[in-house]
Amino acid sequence: MHVNGAAFQQVVGIPHGFHDALAGQNFFGMLQKEMQQRIFLKGQLHRLTVHRNGAGNVIQRDVSKPQGGGAGWCGAGAAQHRLDAGDELHHAEGLDEVIVRAEVEAARRRFVEEGGAEEDFAPSVDGAEIQLKEQFKEYRGDLNTPAVSPYRDRPIEESLDLFARMRAGEFEDNRYTLRAKIDLASGNFNMRDPVIYRIRHMHHHRQGDKWCIYPMYDFAHPIQDALEGITHSLCSLEFENHRPLYNWVVEHVSVPHHPRQIEFARLGIDHTVLSKRKLRALVENGYVSGWDDPRMPTLCGLRRRGYTPKSIRNFCERVGVAKSPNTIPYAFLEFCLREDLNETAQRVMAVLKPVKLTITNYPEGKSEMVTVENNPNRPEDGTREVSFSRHLWIEQDDFLAEPIPKYKRLYPNGPECRLKGAYLITCTGCVKDENGNVVEILATYDPESRGGDPADGRKVKGATIHWVDAENCCDAEVRQYDNLFNDPDPDAAGKDFLACLNEKSLEVLTGCKVEASLRDAKAPASYQFMRLGYFCPDSKDCAPGHLVFNRSVSLKDSFKPGK
Repeated sequence: MHVNGAAFQQVVGIPHGFHDALAGQNFFGMLQKEMQQRIFLKGQLHRLTVHRNGAGNVIQRDVSKPQGGGAGWCGAGAAQHRLDAGDELHHAEGLDEVIVRAEVEAARRRFVEEGGAEEDFAPSVDGAEIQLKEQFKEYRGDLNTPAVSPYRDRPIEESLDLFARMRAGEFEDNRYTLRAKIDLASGNFNMRDPVIYRIRHMHHHRQGDKWCIYPMYDFAHPIQDALEGITHSLCSLEFENHRPLYNWVVEHVSVPHHPRQIEFARLGIDHTVLSKRKLRALVENGYVSGWDDPRMPTLCGLRRRGYTPKSIRNFCERVGVAKSPNTIPYAFLEFCLREDLNETAQRVMAVLKPVKLTITNYPEGKSEMVTVENNPNRPEDGTREVSFSRHLWIEQDDFLAEPIPKYKRLYPNGPECRLKGAYLITCTGCVKDENGNVVEILATYDPESRGGDPADGRKVKGATIHWVDAENCCDAEVRQYDNLFNDPDPDAAGKDFLACLNEKSLEVLTGCKVEASLRDAKAPASYQFMRLGYFCPDSKDCAPGHLVFNRSVSLKDSFKPGK
C-alpha cells in the first residue's frame, strides 16, 4: 500500500497521546466513543455505529440499512439491526473487516474535508507473492534507473480492501507489505517507497496475538523518539542515509515533538564485540551465563563485575564521540575503574591460593588484635582490628623451597619479612606431603616488632606479606575474569568471532580465605584485596555463608593514558 504526503498522516493517523508505537496500537487513529460511517454491504449503503467505552473497547455495534434503497444517510424510518460485542455480522464481509474499512474511510474523508486532493489519497498494496527474486533487482533499479512498483497505482478501494485483510490476518507472512509513497527515483534507496509495515504472525510480549502486522524499524524509531520527547537521537554512522526517511516520517505523522537524528562513529573497544546480535548469540548459545555475565560489555554485566558509575562516566567523557571510526583499548576502561577504586575501595586481606603458615614460637591458643588502615589514601576512613594467632594463611606464591635470584619473600633461612600490620617473621622450613607438595610453612617471629617495625630500627630486606588468621576467617569463592576474546579485533571482517573466544576468560577459585570482616559483604561494595586486585561481592550468588567475589580489575597494569 502506498500513501502520498499528508495522506500518509491521515491513513496511519497516529494521534497526540499515542504511547506505544511498537506495541501495535491502532495506527488508523483512536476513534471517538461513538463513530458513524457509511459502508456498503451487498451493494447497498449501510450505516455503521460503533460504541466504545472509556478504555476504547467496543461495547456495541449498530448496523442500519435504508428502506427502499435510499442513497443518503439512513433516516428515521430506517430498519436497524443491533449487534452486541462479540456477535457476528452475517453479510458478505466479516465485521472486523467492516470496522477496519470504515476506519480507513473515515481517515480519507477527514483528509478530503481538510482540503486534501482526492487523488493524493491513492494507496496500493504490494503483492510480494508475485515479485519473484529475479524481479526484485529490476524493481529496485539502480543509481541511474528509478525503481518500479506495478502496484503503486492500484485502485483505492482494492488497496484499502487488501490492507484491511492484512490487518485481519487473512494472509500468511510476507505476502503483502505496506509501503510509504515517497519517490521511486530518489538517489537515496531508503526513500524509494520504503516498506513500513509487514505481515508477521508472531506473539508479542505485550499485545499477545492481537496484531499480525508490525512496523519496520525506520518507521517505528522516529515515531517512538517523538512520542517520548527525545530532542536528539544519536545513531551510528550507518544510519546516516536513513536520516531523510527519519525526518520524512516525523514531518508526515501527527506527533508532539520533532527530534533530530545525528550520527556518530560507533564506540569500538578491543578484545570484545558490541554488536547486539553477536552478544545475543553468546547468551543463547551458552558461551556466557547471561546478559549480566561479568565478561559482557553490557551495563548489567559491568555493574555485576564491579564497575562503578563514576568509572563509566569518566571513560565516556575521555573517549568522547567522533565522526571517524576508532577503537579504544579495553585496558583504558580498566584504567578508569582502577583509578576510581584506588581512591574509594576499602583495603582488606584475602588469600586466594592458601597455604598454612605456623609461627612456631608464638604461644599455642593465644590470639590478639592488630590494627590495619582501611584506606591509606583516605585517612578519614579510619582503621579496623584484625585478629592474629599462631596459625595463619598466606599465598602459596609467597614461599619457595628453592629461592630464585632477587626473590624477597619467604624461603628457608631467608630474609625477614613483614606480616602486614603484625610482626616480622623469618622462615625456618616447611612440611611437605608424600607427593612433595608444601602443605605447611614454618617460621619464627620477633615479639618486639609489633606493627611491623623492629625495636632496634634494623632494616628489613624482605617483602610485606598479607595474611589471614586461620582461627578467624571465612571461606569464599573467587572468580577471576580476563578478556572474553583472545583476538584484539574479533569483530573484523572475515573472522568468526566465536573462534576468537578466550577459553581462559574465567577462572573459579574455591577454598579461598578472607578476613572475618567480610562475613556480611554484599554488592555493590568494592574492596581491594591487598596485593591482588579489586574485587566485589557477586550481586547474584554472594550470600552470608556462601561468599562469592568477582575480580573487577587487577591491581596494576602497564597501561598509561595516551601511551
